[in-house]
Amino acid sequence: MKKLTIFLFAVTITSSTAFAQSNMGISGTINWEAMYLNSEISLDLVSAGIRLPAGRTQGESLLSAGYLGLIMPGVLELQVDSSSTIADLIDRREFSLLEAEAIALGASKTAPALSSDMRNMFSSYTISLANISSALLGRSRPVPFVRILNPVSAVRYTGIVIIAADSLPVHGMRGTAMAVPCLFPKIWDSEMNLIYEKNMLQSRDTAMVRYSTIQNIFQNNPSGLSKELQDVVGERPLRIFARGVFGINPTDLIIDRSDALLILSSEDNQRLLSQGRVAVILDESALKYELNK
Repeated sequence: MKKLTIFLFAVTITSSTAFAQSNMGISGTINWEAMYLNSEISLDLVSAGIRLPAGRTQGESLLSAGYLGLIMPGVLELQVDSSSTIADLIDRREFSLLEAEAIALGASKTAPALSSDMRNMFSSYTISLANISSALLGRSRPVPFVRILNPVSAVRYTGIVIIAADSLPVHGMRGTAMAVPCLFPKIWDSEMNLIYEKNMLQSRDTAMVRYSTIQNIFQNNPSGLSKELQDVVGERPLRIFARGVFGINPTDLIIDRSDALLILSSEDNQRLLSQGRVAVILDESALKYELNK
């Protein structure tokens, strides 16, 4: 169905935009560690028949007009959770195409510039993945944490770091897989009790998790964490090794039941989940990839 969504979007492009796109290209990266989708839109001025300097305004207009059609496939394919992309949400009418377009049009951008040989015009756009998360969370209501019958004694932590940088067993299957990022990963314990999901967040403006690389938890300072991670999980986080992955795509993490109890036995530690003070450590190769052309 998501292919249908992308097709329906494509056929809504106006004739002027379609003309612009025939002379345009896109390059871009989704960076889950920095939480942005960055793209550069370029226009071939020669093939578009635009001569400078008189045609500069026309070139800028075409560049702007072609942006939406070029960036939207990347937005629609963004992984929301283990089973859904934004296109899937639109197909199920849980999100609208107009809302997705509004996210794309809200990107921060640079002024159009010319290549050194004056043959191409380009502009860069940055979409915050945190803003996409907020837009999707706005439709949900916070839910309380599950009460446990036999709490354990737990230290008060400043955050939670889940290390899942290696290939892990896939729940319900014989194989292993590398965990991959998404906007709303779930966390399960080894008894398959749900520990953390998006509706447990108190603030709709908070990213559910922040992703990082293994080197950022082995820094030469008292906490061992990079400054960026300290800003999320503080200086004394609970460090957990993931025991497995789960989901249609391996975005959801499984942690040991004993680690889950350290979180759930304390209201202060539960609050770390509701405040999004969670970092997930993944293999560097999973955190950045090029947009599909």
